[in-house]
Amino acid sequence: MREMLFNTPLTGIVICLACYEVGMQLRRRFDSPILNPMLIGILLSAVVISVCGIPLESFKLGSDMINLMLTPATVVLGLSVYNQRQVLQQNFVPVVGGCLAGSLVNVALMHGLCRLFLLEDALLYSLLPRSVTTPIAVALSEQGGGLVGVTAVCVIVSGITGAVLAPTLAKLLRLEDEVAVGVAVGTSSHAAGTTTAVQMGELTGAMSGVSIGVAGLLTVVLALFW
Repeated sequence: MREMLFNTPLTGIVICLACYEVGMQLRRRFDSPILNPMLIGILLSAVVISVCGIPLESFKLGSDMINLMLTPATVVLGLSVYNQRQVLQQNFVPVVGGCLAGSLVNVALMHGLCRLFLLEDALLYSLLPRSVTTPIAVALSEQGGGLVGVTAVCVIVSGITGAVLAPTLAKLLRLEDEVAVGVAVGTSSHAAGTTTAVQMGELTGAMSGVSIGVAGLLTVVLALFW
């Protein structure tokens, strides 16, 4: 019976959905940005598969199926972008400029830190695309000879960090312009951060969704000079 459960995608799907639901309930109960459902879901899933002795390969049968929904879920963000198309047209230059500034700072910071700590080129190319969406980051990492696994982890960490800290940082820095907040979140923490941006406001979420694609394209261009 145990082997049958391990060899079906249902196991991984149930664990992921249940752990994420726990995160959602905690977020509703305490209303704290630190209690990010994605972060809680990842941590609880790790605890469950460790305590229950579930092989990672068995868990991935289900989790990989959930990952297939990442692209459609990202595309859905286009609806909020469409609803705010007039605002986007009015703020086209600031949005592109903000994404360019964010992408340049990210690349320069990672490049400087890697050189400062004398890290190998493989790690450099693994870390440079950490703030763009996963498909683009992985492709850039492979192109430069980076470690795809390291890149994927860094992308997840960047996304969750942005999702958790975005509301707090916006308040501390007294950022009231929804366009500016959305561009900052989307440029630094891609889709994971955008889930929080959507909760902060429709316009903020729309600008964050736009910034995912713009920052990704700009990073690809910057990659030519790595």
